[in-house]
Amino acid sequence: MTAFGKLFRTTAFRLTLVYLLLFALFAASLLGYFAWNTRRLITDQIAATVGEEIGLLTGVFNRRGLRGLVGAIENRALRPGSNLYLVTTPAGLGVAGNVGSLQPGVMETAGWAETAYRRLDEQDQAHHYALVRVTELSNGFRLLIGRDLEERHRIIGVVASAAQWSLLIVVVLGLGGGVFVARRVLHRIDAMTGTTKRIMAGDLSGRLPVGRSGDELDRLAENLNAMLERIEALMNGLREVSDNIAHDLKTPLTRLRNRAEEALARSGNESDYRAALEQTIEESDGLIRTFNALLMIARAESGHARDNMADFDAADVAEGIHELYEPLAEDNGMKLQVQTGFAPLHGNRELISQALANLVENAIKYGQPKPASPPLGADAVAADATILIEARHEGDRIILAVTDHGSGIPEADRKRAVERFVRLETSRTLAGSGLGLSLASAVARLHGGELALDDAQPGLRATLSIPARSASGLAAPTVDVQQNDA
Repeated sequence: MTAFGKLFRTTAFRLTLVYLLLFALFAASLLGYFAWNTRRLITDQIAATVGEEIGLLTGVFNRRGLRGLVGAIENRALRPGSNLYLVTTPAGLGVAGNVGSLQPGVMETAGWAETAYRRLDEQDQAHHYALVRVTELSNGFRLLIGRDLEERHRIIGVVASAAQWSLLIVVVLGLGGGVFVARRVLHRIDAMTGTTKRIMAGDLSGRLPVGRSGDELDRLAENLNAMLERIEALMNGLREVSDNIAHDLKTPLTRLRNRAEEALARSGNESDYRAALEQTIEESDGLIRTFNALLMIARAESGHARDNMADFDAADVAEGIHELYEPLAEDNGMKLQVQTGFAPLHGNRELISQALANLVENAIKYGQPKPASPPLGADAVAADATILIEARHEGDRIILAVTDHGSGIPEADRKRAVERFVRLETSRTLAGSGLGLSLASAVARLHGGELALDDAQPGLRATLSIPARSASGLAAPTVDVQQNDA
């Protein structure tokens, strides 16, 4: 397709043609109304002038008779630019006036008429047009008085010429403006198309150009760039997940194979085989937990979990997590506390519960007080070994937080800690897959919120901040805040 073909097929050029047609019709209608109104105004002025003349000459006829009327008409007919005058007998013969010829039948009918005429002093055969009025006098005489319409024709001609040039200028400027706008839009669309082709070819780092005008194309480009950044992040995450799965799951799978091979090669008794099978089952359970976590993260990031969203009180979730993990915390020598208030939320209860459970598990696993701390009183040690679960309504957000008093996470590592399969140096000696914080972060993003990791001085405060959506089916409890201590 040629450049002009692409230009003429653009939406901008077509819209310009539509607006040009509408504007041309409007301009033509306006000029037509102006011409019609001007014609009517001139005609009314001529009629008024002729009406005054008829009144004056009729009075002369009534006072001085036919002789006086003829004298007055001959006197007026000699003036430059005079009106048209004609007095005829009942037989139609001209008595006085400056009219040489008229259209047939004009003098036979009293009243107003537009007619072609020729003056007596004109030698050529050209005819002009005039607005005339015929009046019957006594004794069958008729009086015609009229005014030439040349002035009206000249003004209408000027208006018509102006209308033609105006419409021509409007069309030329409209087409020129349409071509300019279409070329500009087409240039920007071509730039976007080139970028999208590079992206489709595999270069996800490409971004659509954004101008300075802030128009609809710039806003579209900004939104598409944000979408591309999200897609690039997901694709990078997918590649990282593939690499991490290949590396992190290779070790347990290798252990499974080695143990099975060792059990087969070694001629042991039944207890040895049972021990090998138990270790295999334990290792398999760990792999299943890892894959389940990956599946839950995938559900959260893909948005499929939105189908199971409902209204619930996040405080009930916090209470349930407290009750579930309280024995585990006691087995690890820690206290688990919960502090809740009415927290209405619309979301996926299963994923919210799993995210909060992951935060609590991490706090129990890594939230032990530092052994290097100086010995304190019994109450102080108990406070350091406390994990606090919070669920409350704060402004327009629901806050779900877990606070421990362990070693925490250095600020430089907090952003990296929420990535999949990332395990910091301090946690590599403990069991885990490095997916707990990743799942919590994915669940927060699914609900339009975020996961924040802050310093609890000492320890770590992990906070799920989710936009509050008041659930119509939930009623606020009479007590705003309640606290349970383990």
